[in-house]
Amino acid sequence: MNNSVGNTARLIGAGLRALLVLTVICGVIYPLAVTGIAQAAFNDKANGSEIKDKSGQVVGSSLIGQTYSLPKKDPDDAEEAVKPDLKWFQPRPSNGLGSNSVNTQYSLILSGATNRSADNGAINGKCTDQAEEGTLCAQVIAAKDAVIADNSTAGYTVKPEDVPADAVTSSGSGLDPDISPEYAKLQIHRVAEQNKLDVQQVEKLVADHTEGRTLGFMGEPRVNVLELNIALKALSKS
Repeated sequence: MNNSVGNTARLIGAGLRALLVLTVICGVIYPLAVTGIAQAAFNDKANGSEIKDKSGQVVGSSLIGQTYSLPKKDPDDAEEAVKPDLKWFQPRPSNGLGSNSVNTQYSLILSGATNRSADNGAINGKCTDQAEEGTLCAQVIAAKDAVIADNSTAGYTVKPEDVPADAVTSSGSGLDPDISPEYAKLQIHRVAEQNKLDVQQVEKLVADHTEGRTLGFMGEPRVNVLELNIALKALSKS
């Protein structure tokens, strides 16, 4: 009996010591070491890839998209459509899995796509004006019409075939911070007109903020909308 109690006590003691050692290693030393390495070697990424303006104020993250919309006439009216502020470059549509009233810069509360198939609402395999309301085809047609109307100016007319896919569809996450160079270029004339800038100035701005493929072969060329709009704001004030 005494041997049995003693063996049990030793096993419990060994288990408690192992628990203490592993708690210190895995719960204290390892997290501190990883955090220290991340802060020393990847400070920007470890802190959320924050983007700051010229004053040093954090205005967002390079990883999360933002909308640039005009204030609602009635903030309490859920039915009132949000209109884009046309003096800024616009991001991809943010159709996703949910919405919230806290983050007014981006309405999504859950990361995710619409989960609709590419032919949702299509008629005979094509998206047409007769697509049923609420379907993906209806959203794409409406978004395309809006892009054409918003970005056509007195001296520049957007053609339907010029509208890239990312201008009318949300990304897989619904939070994409980037747009294609084609969509950025399509917006140049409108942005220049709205901000009373030369088209050449805005063209250079887009070119300077166009990133190539990662390591030269991964992904697609892209333009970060938040970084581009910060540069646009600085150019407008100069």
